[in-house]
Formats: sequence, structure tokens, C-alpha cells
Amino acid sequence: MQEKADEEARLRREELEHQREQKRKKAEEAHDKRLEKERLELLKLKSGVIEESEIIREDSHEEIEQTFWQKVGSFFYLNKWWLGMGTVFAVIAVFLISDLIAKPRPDMVVLLIGNNQALGEASQLKEYLEEFTPDNNNNGKILTSVYYIPYTGSAKADFANSVTTKLSAELQSAESVIIIGNNKIGEVVTPEETFTDLSELYPDNEHVEKYYFMLKDTGFAEKVGIPESELSDDWFIAIRKPQALLYSDADDMKETYDKDFATFDSIIKDLS
Repeated sequence: MQEKADEEARLRREELEHQREQKRKKAEEAHDKRLEKERLELLKLKSGVIEESEIIREDSHEEIEQTFWQKVGSFFYLNKWWLGMGTVFAVIAVFLISDLIAKPRPDMVVLLIGNNQALGEASQLKEYLEEFTPDNNNNGKILTSVYYIPYTGSAKADFANSVTTKLSAELQSAESVIIIGNNKIGEVVTPEETFTDLSELYPDNEHVEKYYFMLKDTGFAEKVGIPESELSDDWFIAIRKPQALLYSDADDMKETYDKDFATFDSIIKDLS
């Protein structure tokens, strides 16, 4: 009895499978016949035998009328990702522009190139320089910015602190022409091509050594509030001459030079 029941179940399964296969074949045949009819109708339409076909018809979709608020809602729903990204970028742009507008523009920028933590971070250098800085941007305030670049000459240390990148960027910009540095500067620039010859401008000044005004024994350390021992003999102040740079042309640098030279001259006279 069990074998008979199993045999009957097998036969039923085979019958159902056969019926499904027959339905599949009929559906495929009907589909193929439909495609063939459409192909023939399309040929007739193209050849001009008939003007329209009952078989080939373009689906016409009736436009759904939407209210104004439904259209607005659909627009936001369909474009939510782009709108979200646009909002993020807009917020960032507003922040950057606001920060740029709110940030005060300095009347003068001075580069401090060399590894001297006392002079770069603990001194009153900024305040000393502001004594000679005019209100170049006419905003009623005096602001001098000192960009401290602790260049050591050690490739590994300078790379780790991004010193090389900062130094290269500043030296290829016309934003600043006055430089306070030490003898390490000769490793990154050629003095005769970079600096103004001070021996021609101040021929009788005992502190002038060609392109440099040497700061040792001038009272500079005391004026900026650091011990004299923190200032080695090779520290100087110099001014870059106008020339074409990577990020600026010669005219831009000439404009900065003309603006800052009066301050530079006042510093030289104060320390002489």
C-alpha cells in the first residue's frame, strides 16, 4: 500500500510538471507570435501599406493634475539627496565666507624663518613691529602678523612639521617682504637673487652685512622681550626685492615692497 501511494504521488508530480511545461511552451509560442505580428505590422507601417495598426499602439498616459504643494513635495522627495548635499556645501561656503569677512586683514606680514622658540612664540616681536606699522588698510587699527616658520635644515624634522611646505608657499607669495631669519636661510634661497642689497641703502651702518642687517648687539632682544642669549650672532632682518613669483607677479610684490619699506627703514633706524 505504501509503494502504491508513493507511485501515485510520483505520477501526480509528473503530471503537474508536464502541465507547467505545456503552459510555459504555450506562453513562449504566444509571445513569439505576438512579436512576429508586431514586426510585420511595423514593416507595413514603414513601407506605407497601412497608416495605423491595431496591434502596435503607443501607450498614452494621461497627465495627472497636481496642486502646487503636491508638486513642491514631489520635487523635494525626488531630489532629496541632491538637495541635502547642496545644503551641506552651502553651509560650508557661508561659514568660510563669513570667516574670511570677519577675519581682520593685517597691515603688514613679517616672516620669521628659523628655529627659535623664544623669538617665535614667547617674544613681544609682534608688538614691537606694530610700533612702526602704519594703518595700511585704513580700518583704524594697527595689526601686524608674524608668520613663524621654524626651519631647522633637517629634512626629517621639517617634513614632519610641514615646515618645508609652509616655507615654500610663503616665499612664492607677495604677501610679505620683510624677513627675520638666521643663516639657515641660505639653504633655501639665493641671497643675491632674493634680497635687496642693504649695503647700498645704508653704506655707513656697522650692522649691515651686504643683504642683512645683523640683530646681535642692537638692543633687538631687549626690545622684543627675550634674553640676549636667545639670539645667536647669525640672526638678521632683511627685505626681499620685487620679482615675479610662482603665486604672484612682480607688480604685486612691488606694491607690498613700497608699502612695507617705510616700516623696514624705521626698524633699521631704531636699531642702529
